Amino acid sequence: MRRSGIALTAAFLLTAPVAAASAAEDNWPSIRDALFQDRELLDGAGVMVLEAPARAEDAAVVPVTIKALVPQAPERWIKALHLVIDNNPAPVAGVFHFFPESGRATVATRVRVNEYTKLHAVAETSDGRLYVVERFIKASGGCSAPALKDKEAALARLGRMQLKPMTPFAAGAVNEAQLLVSHPNYTGLQIDQLTRNWIAPDYVRSIKVRYGDKPVLEAETDISISEDPAITFSFVPEGPATMAVEVEDSKGRRFERSWPIGSSS
Repeated sequence: MRRSGIALTAAFLLTAPVAAASAAEDNWPSIRDALFQDRELLDGAGVMVLEAPARAEDAAVVPVTIKALVPQAPERWIKALHLVIDNNPAPVAGVFHFFPESGRATVATRVRVNEYTKLHAVAETSDGRLYVVERFIKASGGCSAPALKDKEAALARLGRMQLKPMTPFAAGAVNEAQLLVSHPNYTGLQIDQLTRNWIAPDYVRSIKVRYGDKPVLEAETDISISEDPAITFSFVPEGPATMAVEVEDSKGRRFERSWPIGSSS
């Protein structure tokens, strides 16, 4: 699994701590330089749309969707989408890698937002170009918000997965599915409500999805992804096959699950 975008978050934090930043500060230039160096970022308005609420109802569970406006074609496709929450302690929430077999480079997930901030989505195409879009969101406290489940209950369900079809199965067309992973995704900024001790970081860091023998999504994720990660993605099936998922967390645990897709069995 590639770790380039997430690894660079650590390098950025060493030189520009975001946790103490105010919403008035613009952290994007420093983050952009750490992630992409001197590469040009083009206006992505015609390439993708970044959807998020203007004000979050729950800062620990904020729905975010990046929708590609261009198809995945063999001659040119979106290789990766970077989701950045500028003022979060770990700004790079996720880097999502796509393939021509993905059908559409679109991803929806739920994130934590620590304070009023800009969100940025950066698309990298197969020809090496970068495109960026942004929006502003009002939310606070998402990274330190108490977990929804107590620790014992969360660990009892650790690594369980569900796959929900979001569209009827159609061979040769773009299908959508939602993957749900049971994991507390502890940020390291939360306090156990019973013991009042800090909870050590423990979060999903990689997800790989294959359909048959082809990859359709690979994701590098960090503490900004909400508890019990949920990711909606696309794929184009040639016919019935097995969808297999591999998940690894920051403690080195590995979880696997597979489902038959498009078959009555």
